[in-house]
Amino acid sequence: MRAGIHPETKECKVTCACGATFMTKSTKEEIRVEVCSECHPFYTGKQGKAKKTGAVEKFNRKFNYDAEATK
Repeated sequence: MRAGIHPETKECKVTCACGATFMTKSTKEEIRVEVCSECHPFYTGKQGKAKKTGAVEKFNRKFNYDAEATK
């Protein structure tokens, strides 16, 4: 690495909208975020599951498709 061209990094406090905080390194002293691993649905397990069968049935109803008739 060349000397004198890289920004100085320091301890940074990250604050989420849910109230969770954690420390990291950054060029800034404080960062505010809207979503973190404490409140994001993917990490909390509260993520909704898509129903594939419902989407197929909706498609079939929309286009009047009959799978049995095409066999």
